[in-house]
Amino acid sequence: MSLLEIKNLHVSVVGKEILKGVDLTINAGEVHAIMGPNGTGKSTLSNVIAGREGYEVTQGSVTFDGKDVFAMAADERARAGIFLAFQYPVEIPGVTTSAFLKTAINAKRRAEGKTEIDAMEFLKLVKAKTKALGMADDMIKRMLNVGFSGGEKKRAEVLQMTLLEPKLAILDETDSGLDIDALKIVSEGVNALRAPTRGFLVITHYQRLLDYIVPDFVHVLAGGKVVASGGKELAKELEATGYAKYQGAAA
Repeated sequence: MSLLEIKNLHVSVVGKEILKGVDLTINAGEVHAIMGPNGTGKSTLSNVIAGREGYEVTQGSVTFDGKDVFAMAADERARAGIFLAFQYPVEIPGVTTSAFLKTAINAKRRAEGKTEIDAMEFLKLVKAKTKALGMADDMIKRMLNVGFSGGEKKRAEVLQMTLLEPKLAILDETDSGLDIDALKIVSEGVNALRAPTRGFLVITHYQRLLDYIVPDFVHVLAGGKVVASGGKELAKELEATGYAKYQGAAA
């Protein structure tokens, strides 16, 4: 059974159709990358899977671990193991990063029938993870994403992903705003989570991210559809030639 199965997905935003029949299958243990020009629906796809409001699904289905995603609220999807790393993580004044992380971990543990993590166990766990990601020890004491640089925000999201250990991780242009050093650190954090039981959907404009997070499959999204699929060599082709021929195919 596939981990994520998307069939003939049509999605509209404020009456405008953005996704026009997306088909995609991700099995456990696979890393899939989606590339495509601006405005073609890449972020729409990630947001619809995660359950963000403001999108109208007009046709098609999405199943995760054999369950109907659209029958689940956004928080239920998260507890079931769907994780979305945002392109632009939001700032949450008044909520420390540590409080946010502990609340998220315990929500997941309760959903799994486990006891909540205590303060000492939490601090020990987080300290080990922040060190691996090159994060300052005091970062978790700061308000979530408030005053964080672009690289710090992305490290914080990878820290969340590392602690929550989702079944499906969706990275929506996680390379945005990263310098080369931050990109390497974030990629190492992602690669450390690759496992036979976990799938990844990596959304990016640029092939450079895929030099560090090497995908098993690359898909081109154009005109609201997946118009081409291949291996990692497809990303290199796109970097060299652009999307023109695929936009023509979509039209």
